[in-house]
Amino acid sequence: MKLYVGNLSFNATEDEIRALFAKHGTVHSVNLITDRDTGRPRGFGFVEMDDAEATAAISALNGTENGGRNLTVSEAKPRGDSDRGGDRPRKRW
Repeated sequence: MKLYVGNLSFNATEDEIRALFAKHGTVHSVNLITDRDTGRPRGFGFVEMDDAEATAAISALNGTENGGRNLTVSEAKPRGDSDRGGDRPRKRW
């Protein structure tokens, strides 16, 4: 299962996040998202774990403090399901 991890400290590292989630099971991958142009962290990422362990990690870590911020941990939604309206035309003035 792929988990969304939001509200991460901009100083968080993949190793740190892997260690945090490893307390709840085997972590298959960690991917912290960076800005394409600046390379700076965007404050969120994804962790992949087995389903049962991922569910336990969500229960244990969602809302907990890490790096001075309260984490948001949930099952990641497929990219196309977002409600951001990315395919709407831009308004041109």
